[in-house]
Amino acid sequence: MKPADIAHLHGISAPSLAPDGSRAVFALVRPDLEEDAYLGSLWSVATDGSERPRRLTRGLRDSAPRYSPDGRWIAFLRPDENKRAQIHVLPADGGEAWKITDHPLGAGDLSWSPDSTRLAYTARIPEEGRYVDGTPGQEAPRRISTLKYRIDNLGFLVDRRQQIFVSAPIDPTGEVGEPVQVTDAEADHGRPLWTSDGTELVFDASLHENREYDLYEDVWACAPEKGAELRRVTRGDLGVTSVGLSSDGSTVYFVADELGDEGTDFVGRVGGLWSMPLDGSREPRRLTDTEGPRINGLGTLATDRGVLVAGENRGALELYRVTPEGERATLLGGRVEVQGFDHAGGVTVAVAAGEHDSGELYVVEDGGTRALTSFFEGVEPLPVTELLAHAPDGHPVHGWVSTPRGEGPHPVILMIHGGPFAQYGWQLFDETQVYTEAGYAVVYCNPRGSSGYGQEHGRAIIGSVGSVTATDLLAFLDAALEDERLDGSRVGVHGGSHGGFMTTWMAAHHGERFRAAISERAVNAIDSFQGASDIGAFFPEPLYGPPDSWPKESPLTYADQIDKPFLIIHSEQDWRCPLEQAQRLFVSLRKRGHQAQMLLFPGEGHELSRSGLPSHRVARFEAILDWWENHL
Repeated sequence: MKPADIAHLHGISAPSLAPDGSRAVFALVRPDLEEDAYLGSLWSVATDGSERPRRLTRGLRDSAPRYSPDGRWIAFLRPDENKRAQIHVLPADGGEAWKITDHPLGAGDLSWSPDSTRLAYTARIPEEGRYVDGTPGQEAPRRISTLKYRIDNLGFLVDRRQQIFVSAPIDPTGEVGEPVQVTDAEADHGRPLWTSDGTELVFDASLHENREYDLYEDVWACAPEKGAELRRVTRGDLGVTSVGLSSDGSTVYFVADELGDEGTDFVGRVGGLWSMPLDGSREPRRLTDTEGPRINGLGTLATDRGVLVAGENRGALELYRVTPEGERATLLGGRVEVQGFDHAGGVTVAVAAGEHDSGELYVVEDGGTRALTSFFEGVEPLPVTELLAHAPDGHPVHGWVSTPRGEGPHPVILMIHGGPFAQYGWQLFDETQVYTEAGYAVVYCNPRGSSGYGQEHGRAIIGSVGSVTATDLLAFLDAALEDERLDGSRVGVHGGSHGGFMTTWMAAHHGERFRAAISERAVNAIDSFQGASDIGAFFPEPLYGPPDSWPKESPLTYADQIDKPFLIIHSEQDWRCPLEQAQRLFVSLRKRGHQAQMLLFPGEGHELSRSGLPSHRVARFEAILDWWENHL
């Protein structure tokens, strides 16, 4: 795979099934290098496999399609002339789509009413005079009085809160009535779901009085009308996301983290599936355990046989069905990354990526799957090899090695993932493919601190992040280097975000093992990260220990020990690990004349390598390959 081959890495959105399960609609999106954008349209396919997928729309970036409960309509998002996503409605049997929203910042997170006449959705409402005339530098100053005031890849929150709306009745003649704004609290509100009788909307939000200082999110319910009184369903002691409802509307399901006594202790905690009566008559009950798969926020969907959720498990992202009694069955597992799913009419479909493709749509049946799409082409992925190593204390370290063609010996890149509570996985990964195609063996693993191996594994690094993680990384590297095709005298270290933290740490503490390093979007100095990062008010403690231990835990403290060529890559609009984290390290290295460079990407945030402009993603790859060519 070459850098420009990212154009072949399509994505398929979470699918939506017709009520009888006979058809699935989805959005197909690809990076387009000529347009330097991500272009997408809606497609439809019969779930019995009787036909090839057919294209429904010709929009530039159509997304998030949802069938109406009566099967007549498909609602979806399409950018308007200002590139703001607005809700459109398309006749399911063909015809022209019409726009039903016109919000200045766009709309999203939609759901149909049970009678298919209205849509509930979210939209950000800007303060007067902001975000609408294209001159942000001339806007009035912002007055900020809360810790949660911005977020990476979006920007400021305090002056454009996400509220819930209900559309006017859907009119197929194209006449658009005024929507009703249901919520108005100074907080963001999550995706609204209708109860089965259409009398209430259910959503997640952080609306309690002390919400500035903790990470608690609750389930709330209210009538779908202006000025509705909100009813709190959960008890204010969980971090709720991904709300779902039983078919009769009596039970609410959700994914949640237990956050400790102060509501901020989230690092390494395994999220689980929970349930409780919507009327609040019983306390929430956890249905999955902390040492099993980490249930993530991909969604919760109740069926007549249990609740569908996705979970991280040893590098896989699997699809599970969990019964109300907590019995978990794997519907789609193994070497996969589930990216979306739906169920209707007794049919379950899922989008899943594997080792050899970036994602296809499948019907999930008892005992197996049946592919409905085959869009992936133009790339012949190189195989990866699973490896299990052991740290000196016997702790298992699970990961992979991707080896170039030929006998070698090949130069080696030790690649470190972000998070830290995240995981490398089985899915086709553009990073490993590009570097391996260029002749480098890529060694990558899930050391302690990673997700997918239970809560004890995830929280094992708390208070000693650098040293514990380094122990596992070096043990895995040593195990990989037992392969004579890998050249242990030519090893580089490379990581982003927490992986960048660990790259700086490894270069300083174990520099004799490496020829050069690349650190991307890193945390380097915990003290300034606390105040500058969008999550800094909550992230450093307890992960790095109390403030008096932060200098010892910060890679920047040891920058004078780095004696190998060092490339820093960062985005100018990164608010997760702000630019000053890169600048401080760069200045420290260059002031003593060290061989260091800094590559800055304008207009990008923390997600550059995954969703930045296609041209920037290609330029990043080319710079990385150039660096390794010079130093490995």
